[in-house]
Amino acid sequence: MTNSTDGDQNLVSWRSNARLRLALLLAFHILMCCLSLIFVAAFYPKLQVVMFDKTHLFEAVLNVALFATVSAVFIFGRFSFGYFLGFYFYTMILGYLWIVEFSRFHYDHRLSAISAFAAAVAFLVPALFVDSPIRQRYVLSAPALDQLLTVILMVSAAVVATGAFHHFRLVGVEDIYNFRDEIEFPAWLRYATGATSNTLLPFAFACFVARGDRWRAAIALLLLVLFYPVTLTKLVLFAPFWLMFLVLLSRFVEARISVVLSLLLPLLFGNLLGLPVEAGAFPYERVMYYFGSINFRMIAFPSVALDVYSDFFSTHAHTYFCQISFLKPFVGCPYDEYLSIVMEKAYQLGNLNASLFATEGVASVGPMLAPLAALACGLVIALGNRLSSGLPARFILLSGGLFPQILLNVPLTTTLLTNGAALLFLLWYVMPRALFDGSAAMPVEPSP
Repeated sequence: MTNSTDGDQNLVSWRSNARLRLALLLAFHILMCCLSLIFVAAFYPKLQVVMFDKTHLFEAVLNVALFATVSAVFIFGRFSFGYFLGFYFYTMILGYLWIVEFSRFHYDHRLSAISAFAAAVAFLVPALFVDSPIRQRYVLSAPALDQLLTVILMVSAAVVATGAFHHFRLVGVEDIYNFRDEIEFPAWLRYATGATSNTLLPFAFACFVARGDRWRAAIALLLLVLFYPVTLTKLVLFAPFWLMFLVLLSRFVEARISVVLSLLLPLLFGNLLGLPVEAGAFPYERVMYYFGSINFRMIAFPSVALDVYSDFFSTHAHTYFCQISFLKPFVGCPYDEYLSIVMEKAYQLGNLNASLFATEGVASVGPMLAPLAALACGLVIALGNRLSSGLPARFILLSGGLFPQILLNVPLTTTLLTNGAALLFLLWYVMPRALFDGSAAMPVEPSP
């Protein structure tokens, strides 16, 4: 009896300490996000997309402090794909609630801030807490999985070769936007490229890591890199490094902390680079490639996109989901071009794609109904949770590792089909759970 009681007390203490560590980590992340946005405002004054004014500091801090209470869901929620994605969206909305108080645009900031807050909660509740398993009616056998992984590598190589036939150009990252408009793929090749680079290769990589097959894991990463001169996208160029970063994180810490650190560590390093620049010790040009890519483009810009979309659709007609290709014949559309092009012409910030909060939310139905759209999207992600239930946390983290990055800048409806998220859900569903037997495990997180 005494041993049982001591064991229960130790378990409770372990869970409490784990939650405390996670809470402190989340608080530090929030502070680093605000500091990063102050640096962005200082380093990119000409763009006027992120601004800072001490006279509105109290309002910005109040917004962030109120939204910080929502981070409790990450302390008490269990890891899932929705947890992974939800934390990235939480960071994006946090950034928006900061920058909206300094925005140069003249829409109703208070209404949009409340809408963003409510939309975040509406998305996070199902995305984090709906994860009950769905009965598997079909499960891949071990030999079938082996064959599937071989086919994935062969198909990926074929897609790379076919894409290279249509377009192949080796250019530096800073020059990709000068040539990307030249790329014209047939529709089938666009879908194949998105599904292969975003879903099939990361899925195969996760399988190889779980099985300790380093050589084939390296081949999967090499094929990912080969997509860069074909597509000229930063994501595929840095995807192998990102996936290896997730591998390292998941080796040493449990899944939820891995998720937080996956954003916090790159953000923190950018802030450390920004400190001497802000102090005048050396010019921004020395850190622009890192700070511009991570702190500005990867982390701040999705929040900027929500600010821009909120401004545009405060004075223009909503789309009512006409941007979804299969709905166009049934819904009248006020825009003849993709929303990203419409935004580029209106704001000259490049082809401005945006997350589901901006597209399925603000652009489609406006700020009043945006939380309902976010709720519907959260239920879609909850389906992904249910289809992946029973898989090791590390496997979900690696196989779905690119989608949080994608969904910060691309609508959910586009991501499901064009980028292969629906295919990943299907692969999760048919994966044989018994094959892992702890081989894909990572440090265990305490149950809520």
